[in-house]
Amino acid sequence: MQTTPRAPRPRILLVEDDIITRSFLIAALEGLPAEVEVAGTLGEARACAETVRHDLWLIDANLPDGHGIELLGALRSRHPGVPAVAHTADADGTLHAQLRQAGFADSLIKPISRAALLDVVRRALASRPAGARAGGGIAVAMERQADSQDWDETSALAALNGQHKHLIALRELFLAELPGVRDAVDQAVVRHDEPALRSQLHRLQASCGFVGAARLARAVRQLHQMPASNQAHAGFQDAVASLLH
Repeated sequence: MQTTPRAPRPRILLVEDDIITRSFLIAALEGLPAEVEVAGTLGEARACAETVRHDLWLIDANLPDGHGIELLGALRSRHPGVPAVAHTADADGTLHAQLRQAGFADSLIKPISRAALLDVVRRALASRPAGARAGGGIAVAMERQADSQDWDETSALAALNGQHKHLIALRELFLAELPGVRDAVDQAVVRHDEPALRSQLHRLQASCGFVGAARLARAVRQLHQMPASNQAHAGFQDAVASLLH
C-alpha cells in the first residue's frame, strides 16, 4: 500500500534578541508545526538568509544593531517573494503603518497569544503561492491587566494556550534574567541615559506580558512614561524585588 508523503514543514526565520520572547515564540510555533531558525541581530539574520531560503520571516521591529525595516529591505533584495511579519512591544499606530508600508504583511503587538500568532503566521504562509503580500496588516494586542498582584495566571496561560509546563519554564528563565535587566535599568537611570533606558524597558514589557508579571508590567509602563521620575523608578525596583524574593 502506497503512503502519501508528508508535506514539508515551512521554514521560518525568527529574528528576536530577547530570550524570553524568543522562547515563547518558538514554543508557540510548534503548533504549526514548522522548522524555526533563530537570529538575534540583523547581521545574524542576513547570514541565515545567505544559505537558506525561508518560507516566512518573523522579524522584531527593534533590534540591537538596527531596525526591522532595514533588515526586511536587505532580505527582500535577495529573496523578493518571501512574506514577512513584524512584531514589537510598541503599540504606536504610526510605527505599524510604517511597517506595513515597508512591506510587512502584518504587524503584531507583544505580548500576543499563541492562537493569534499562529493565525497570522498561517495566513502569511498561505499567501505564498499567489506571490502576493497579505494586505491590510493587523495589529494584534492582548489586553494587559493593571494588577496589583505579582502574577496574572489567567492571561499568561491564555497566551500559552493553557500549557502550564511552558509557563513554568518561561518564568524560570524570566526570573534568571531579571537581575541583569534590573541592573541595566538602574544604571541607565543613574546616567540619565534615556535611549538605553527605553530600550531595556521595551524588551522587558514584552517579557512581562508573556509570563504574566502583571505588577512589574505596570511599573515598566509607568517608568517608560516618566523616565525622570524617582517615584516611577522606586515602583519599578519594588516590583522587581517582590518577584525575586
